[in-house]
Amino acid sequence: MATRPVPVRTILATIGLVLATYVLLELVIQARRVLIWAVIAVFLAVSLHPAVEALQRRVPRCRRPVATLLVFLAAAAAVGAVVALFVIPLAQEGSRFAGRLPAMIRDTQAGRGPVGNLLERTHALRYVQQHQAQIRAFATGLSTPALKFIRSAASTATGALTIFVLAYLMVLEGPKAIDRSLALVDEAPAARIRRVGAACARTVNGYLTGNLLISIICGLLTYVVLLVSGVPFAGLLALFVALTDLIPLVGATIGAAVASTVAFVHSLPAGIGAIVFFIVYQQAENHLLQPVILSRTVKLNPLTVLLAILIAAEVAGILGALLAIPVTGIVQIVLKDIWAHRGGRPPRADSGPENADGSDDPG
Repeated sequence: MATRPVPVRTILATIGLVLATYVLLELVIQARRVLIWAVIAVFLAVSLHPAVEALQRRVPRCRRPVATLLVFLAAAAAVGAVVALFVIPLAQEGSRFAGRLPAMIRDTQAGRGPVGNLLERTHALRYVQQHQAQIRAFATGLSTPALKFIRSAASTATGALTIFVLAYLMVLEGPKAIDRSLALVDEAPAARIRRVGAACARTVNGYLTGNLLISIICGLLTYVVLLVSGVPFAGLLALFVALTDLIPLVGATIGAAVASTVAFVHSLPAGIGAIVFFIVYQQAENHLLQPVILSRTVKLNPLTVLLAILIAAEVAGILGALLAIPVTGIVQIVLKDIWAHRGGRPPRADSGPENADGSDDPG
């Protein structure tokens, strides 16, 4: 039995599809920085959109462009205040550290001071003294050229401004674009898309704001404990702990390990106090802060969270780890909606990441 030849149109269509896929992948790779900015802008827009809606409800005469501008200016002022709150102490501590650095190096080489005593006890001082040339060459190689630093700072500033403008336009024009797009489909699918989109927005907004609040609490408490213990550079360490606490699962442990190590170098009581504090705080964060603050947001089991973080971190680094949980929550909401409609049981209109009764059943 003779086989029918493949039509030329099918061959051309297949080749075109392969070429289009290749071009799309190349475009994504080349524009990955812009795409990352756009993803961050989406999450920022989702976080600030409820504030714009609330302002319009409270002030009916306030038009949307004005309300959006006021909310974004308030957000920029809040970020600037937080940055100034940390930058001023960090600048002071940085100057103090620069002034103490030569003496610390001399004490370390002589086996004196907290670092020198630690190196002497661990027999690492002899290694440092025998390999001073290699260590000095390594430290010299770590110094960043001024031009590279300026380029990095300019790129960061450009990215921040681009994200701000993109998020502003998304909040300003997003509802109109969504309404125009949904007007092209039937009423039932449009209502379903709105319901799922609202649930996803609540998940993202709740997770981002809740996680940020938890990190601020962690940083403030860490600063108080280190300051009372007399640990040097308490502000710098507290900022580091707050930033690492944003990373799910492993971030708090990383920050606690670094801060406790510095506290131990300062003194044994300070190190023991830091370890006790971080153990108690992490228990309180895991069993009190997170359930209270994030109780109405993402509901994922620990295994799913860990796999999502590992995969996202491998693909997009720290940014992927930060966004892994809300993105996974969105995927969970969409899959639950699809599964419910396959069974002919559409979810309730007011359901978010889970139903009001706490069950996982979307029906």
